[in-house]
Amino acid sequence: MIRILQIAPRSPLNTSYPPEKIKDALKIKDGLLWVDFLNEPNESCEPILINMFGFHPLAVDDALQETHTPKVDDWDDYLYIVLDALVYDELVGNGALHLHELDVFLGNNYIVTHHDEPIAAIDQTWNACQRDPRHTQNGADHLLYRILDYLVAAYMPIVEKIDDEIDVIEDQVLSKATTETLEHIFSLKRSLLSMRRVITPQREVLNKLARDDYQVIDSHDRVFFRDVYDHLVRMQDLNESMRDMLSGTLDIYLSVVNNRMNDVMKTLTVITTLFMPISFIAGFFGMNFFEPVAHLTSWTRVPAFIIMLLVTILTPTSMFVWMRRRRWL
Repeated sequence: MIRILQIAPRSPLNTSYPPEKIKDALKIKDGLLWVDFLNEPNESCEPILINMFGFHPLAVDDALQETHTPKVDDWDDYLYIVLDALVYDELVGNGALHLHELDVFLGNNYIVTHHDEPIAAIDQTWNACQRDPRHTQNGADHLLYRILDYLVAAYMPIVEKIDDEIDVIEDQVLSKATTETLEHIFSLKRSLLSMRRVITPQREVLNKLARDDYQVIDSHDRVFFRDVYDHLVRMQDLNESMRDMLSGTLDIYLSVVNNRMNDVMKTLTVITTLFMPISFIAGFFGMNFFEPVAHLTSWTRVPAFIIMLLVTILTPTSMFVWMRRRRWL
């Protein structure tokens, strides 16, 4: 799908601008053109990007392949920017992060966005431009700031969800740690690692947009990109903090599991210890109470049987009471 938003001086906002007139719109220096490609085949995108906008084939190839980390390339007359949107899928297992790449071409009076999956930041900016034309009156670079602001703002709900899940895991570890808890911990660690791989290079992209001298970015708009950069710095600090919390939770989980194993081994050791004297007595006397052996008839009479039975019962019982008094159990 190709969406086009076009604004010309003293003309209303036009959302049904024909693609074949893109070159005419680019000639309007005081106007603004936004072309959005959503899941459009490469055969349809490439002629528009190369022939109408005049982008370099290498930049177009990068945009259509979707295999890059966030970056910014300066082509003098325009910037090629790669960004990543994060989507937290709560329906998949314990939650998983999905990355949706967003490719942006920024010129003096136009902006081109390309993405294969719907991105909420694009739709929010598109709807905001239709509701309030003032979003489009400050140039293409300010429109890029709006997209970036919505894109980064969508990270915070994900951070809050992961933080809530970490709290739940901490309670589970202390109350009832299971293998599912361990799987949940590793799933969140993978999500935080994926988020870090996005935030770190994207922070550098915003830092360049806020500080470097690009031809297509007005110096007065750099402060807006610096604001988004500050948000990403805070996100990275939160990410590091949550990773430390998860590492601590994992250590607690391992400690709880080891303590459980120690309790099990203690119980088995106590059981073995209680039965050791019984096994010694049974092995020594052979328990031959029903047939005289070696003419030792006195050992096979009823009083001897009762005495041996009492010793067999009282010995482990007394050992158990003694261990409880010593607080070994």
